[in-house]
Amino acid sequence: MLQRRAIVAALAGLLALASFLQPVLAGGPVETSPFAVQGVDVDVTSTDATSAKNQALMDVQVMAFFQLVERLGSPELAAQLKEKLKPEDIAPFLRSLSIEKETSAPGRYIGTFTVRFLPAKMQKFLAGYNVSVSAQQADPVLVIPVFRATDGTKLWEDNPWRQAWIDLKGEQGLVPIVIPLGDKDDIDALTTQDALSGDTVKLNAIRKRYDAPSLLVAQAEPAEDGGLHVYIEGDTKLGHVNINKVYMPEPAEDGSTPPVEAAAAQAFQKVLYKAYQAQAAKIAEEKAARDNTPQALTVTVPFNSPREWNAIRSRILNAPNVSAVDLSSLDFSGATIRLVYTHSLEELQGNMQRVGLSLTQGGGGWVIQPM
Repeated sequence: MLQRRAIVAALAGLLALASFLQPVLAGGPVETSPFAVQGVDVDVTSTDATSAKNQALMDVQVMAFFQLVERLGSPELAAQLKEKLKPEDIAPFLRSLSIEKETSAPGRYIGTFTVRFLPAKMQKFLAGYNVSVSAQQADPVLVIPVFRATDGTKLWEDNPWRQAWIDLKGEQGLVPIVIPLGDKDDIDALTTQDALSGDTVKLNAIRKRYDAPSLLVAQAEPAEDGGLHVYIEGDTKLGHVNINKVYMPEPAEDGSTPPVEAAAAQAFQKVLYKAYQAQAAKIAEEKAARDNTPQALTVTVPFNSPREWNAIRSRILNAPNVSAVDLSSLDFSGATIRLVYTHSLEELQGNMQRVGLSLTQGGGGWVIQPM
């Protein structure tokens, strides 16, 4: 009981601090960390409102933890851990909490939270279950869903196309997909016609409001036989996007038929994921090519005796990624060499330190000497 009270007290203090320090973005709170869970709802009844809120602080972190495990790992892993972990086992992974909205009544507390977990601890924990999670994400993409309904074109109004993007909860994905809040500022800033006509000034204004490098207007309209015609075109940091396709409802494994709008939004998310993975693979390939390309550096090596020179030369040759030491000149006070190496200059400096040498640049050029 004392341990539980201590956890609740710590959470309450953390929540107060997180709520106070949490930055307020111009377009509202948009969390893009892969180790955060937004929109976690709790509804707790207890003897009084304070007790209900304290219980909610316990419940929300547990709920968010298993949602995160399901998202980063699998539903099967989440189910397995639910049988294994207690609330006190989950508390050490918590980084912060913040309230999105809350209401209370005598003996009841209802709230929606954003819950953030410690990236390094979560990565290490999930690695124990063979789940590898990268903390690196692509730049976010702001998506403006426009629905061409039979009763008129809709941008901010409630409609299945916009709701599908909201339900996607793509903010914490490999490529964060941000959906505008649709508050008064958004409505005043961008009309349906502005979005459809591609008004550059107004679209850039809302893009900046959400601090997103890229923006796409995603249009959709009902097609025959229950399908959905989707049209998305524009430029992103991942390249040019051009989707003009009719999506049809497809049964899920459990026999149900998810809304076609949700399937279309998920399909687009997969397109962005593939583009990001292809871009990351290309960057890694180019880096590997650069790393394996020999480079040369002219370096002065001062010494006091031939014996010291031989010792320093031996250390240089033993440094990782050094392939050759070509002697350019040699006298009683030092040598000038052409040092051949691979990988980056920063790595070369670190590798020199590993063998007890310092590679520094001064007024006369690069110099190697014992540390």
